[in-house]
Amino acid sequence: MLRLIPSTLMLLAMGLAVIAPSAGCGGKKKAMTVSQLIEKAKKLPTPEARAAEFAKIASMRADSKDKKGAEETLGLALADVPEDGQPLVCVPLLIEIAETYIGIGQKGSARKAIELASKMAGTLEEPKGKATMLSQIGVIQGSSESGLSDARGAKRSLDAAAKLASEEVPERFRGEALAVVAMGYADAGLANDAKAMIGTLEELADGLSDLRPKAEAYAAAAAVRAAGGEKEAAEALLSKASEAAKAINDFPSNRVYALVAVAKALVANGDKAGAKKLIADAEKTASKVPDPEQQKAALKLVRVLQSKLGA
Repeated sequence: MLRLIPSTLMLLAMGLAVIAPSAGCGGKKKAMTVSQLIEKAKKLPTPEARAAEFAKIASMRADSKDKKGAEETLGLALADVPEDGQPLVCVPLLIEIAETYIGIGQKGSARKAIELASKMAGTLEEPKGKATMLSQIGVIQGSSESGLSDARGAKRSLDAAAKLASEEVPERFRGEALAVVAMGYADAGLANDAKAMIGTLEELADGLSDLRPKAEAYAAAAAVRAAGGEKEAAEALLSKASEAAKAINDFPSNRVYALVAVAKALVANGDKAGAKKLIADAEKTASKVPDPEQQKAALKLVRVLQSKLGA
C-alpha cells in the first residue's frame, strides 16, 4: 500500500529539520546519545519538525527494546503534532506514532493518535490523498495482528475512502485510488467488504501504465477474490500482478512495495511458497534503496511478512 510518510526531501522543503550524527575529530561521525538527540529535537523551530524527530527517536528506542523510553518519546511527539497542522505532513506522522505505540503494546495511546489522524484527514480537500490516508487509517484500526482490532472503525474509514475513490477521484487516477482502498480492506481483515469495487478495479488495472499501481491493483483484486473463495480467479490476477511487480526497475522502493503487495495476496490465496520467493526478491531489492529512512521502512515491511511466513 502506498505510504504517505514524508521523505527527507519533503521535510526539508517544508522547513523541517533532519537530525544527523555529529562530527568528531578528523571528520569522523560521532553518534549522539538519546538524551542529546531529544534535547536537539526540542530546539527545532516548528512543532511538526519536533514531532517528526521525536517519532524517529521513539522508533529507534522501540527497535532497541527500550519500551519505556519509546513511550516517553512518543508522548513528546504526539504532544507536538498541531491539531491545525497540514494534513499531508501531520497525518503520516500520527500514523507513524500510532504504529510505534502498537509495537510497544500501548494501544490506548495509539487509538488517540489515530483518532486525531482521522479528524485531520477529514479536512483534506484533495480526494485521492484523502482516500489514501483514510485507507491507511482503516488498516491500523482493523488489523488484528498489527492494529487496533476495531472492525467497526476500520469499516467506517474504508467505506469513506471507497466512496471518494469511486465518486470523486478523477478517472485517470481512479484505478490507483481503488487499489489503495481495496488493499486497505484486505489488510484490515475486511476483504469481503471490497467486493462491490472489484469489477471496476480489475477493469481499470488493465489500463494502468505505471507498474507499481498496476501490480498493487491486481494484487488487491486477487486478495478480495481469494477471501471470497475464488481461487482460480485470484490466481489469474496474481499472475498479472507478479509480472508487473517484477518488471519494475525505476525505483527500488516501488519494486519492494509492489512485491510485498503481491506476496500478501499470494498468502491470502494459500500460496505461501510463492510468497516466500517474492519476499526474498523484496528483501534483496530493499537493500538497494538509497535513502536510509526509506530503506529502513522498506526492510521493516519485508521483515513483518517474513515473520508471518516463518521465512
